[in-house]
Amino acid sequence: MALGFFDQFSSPTHFGIPLIIVAMLFPWILYPSPSNRWLNNRLITLQGQFFNRFTQQLFLPLNQNGHKWALIFMSLMVFLLSINMLGLLPYTFTPTTQLSLNMGLAVPFWLATVIIGMRNQPTAALGHLLPEGTPALLIPTLIIIETISLFIRPIALGVRLTANLTAGHLLIQLIASAIPVLMTTMAPVALLTLTVLFLLTILEVAVAMIQAYVFVLLVSLYMQENV
Repeated sequence: MALGFFDQFSSPTHFGIPLIIVAMLFPWILYPSPSNRWLNNRLITLQGQFFNRFTQQLFLPLNQNGHKWALIFMSLMVFLLSINMLGLLPYTFTPTTQLSLNMGLAVPFWLATVIIGMRNQPTAALGHLLPEGTPALLIPTLIIIETISLFIRPIALGVRLTANLTAGHLLIQLIASAIPVLMTTMAPVALLTLTVLFLLTILEVAVAMIQAYVFVLLVSLYMQENV
């Protein structure tokens, strides 16, 4: 029975074709494309206002050199937010519960920030490995610690997104499986459990949105250190 709880995190296949590709491409179909008209409908206007407000909030601490990443970061935010939210629907699959996918997103973005820092301002990029005013005896130790923390960043990005979504989905599955059993024995407890499940689902929606924002925000902070 315990293995059945984790079956929801295995990538589904149909006729030997992994459906994770469909799950990653399907969200883009749901977004309306802006037109060249002077006036758009309410949905496109609301979508544009959301994108503009989020972009302004995200790139406020960055200088002009980092603003060229606005389109990439905004696309990443919409992608993560879409697949996280759609994964909460019945008979769907959440690709971001796969550590391989999250690491495939985290490592290239982190590596891009490091390469940009080493190319544009190598002195400042290497200066982050040794804080100013460090005693001479602690210099080798601090360099090792800061180097390890630098290489742990992409792992933390990927594991954070995977762990939060996996834990929420698993908890919802555990509580939902207990409701039919309690319904036949203890109806009041089953009703209380159903209420908890409803509140947990709302919390999981918030977690799906927050984790997408946190992922992009941390990448932008890494970019801020190197531009």
